[in-house]
Amino acid sequence: MAIDFENESLITLGEACRAFPPSGVSDATLARWVQKGTRGFKLETIVIGGRRLTSREAIGRFIQSQNPAETPSPAVSPSQRKRQSEAARVALQEAGI
Repeated sequence: MAIDFENESLITLGEACRAFPPSGVSDATLARWVQKGTRGFKLETIVIGGRRLTSREAIGRFIQSQNPAETPSPAVSPSQRKRQSEAARVALQEAGI
C-alpha cells in the first residue's frame, strides 16, 4: 500500500527514527528498512519537494507486517515428511530434472 499523503501524518525520516517503539531505531536501521526491507517488507516512503518522508501510518503497517497473526503450522510427522520427499523426488525424476 502506498502512502496517502493527503490523509496520513507525514513525518521526516529523522522523526521516524524516534517514532519506532519502544525507544526508536538508528538512522542506519531505518535506511536499511527503506532500501532493502526486512522479511519481505519495506518501510513505505514518499518524496515531496526533494525530501523523503514516511508516515506514522506507514510505520504501523511496517510493524504489523513484521508481526503477522499467528497461524499454527500443521504438524508433519517424520514419516509424512519422508513420503512427501520421496514423492517429490519421483516427480522430479519423471520430469527429467
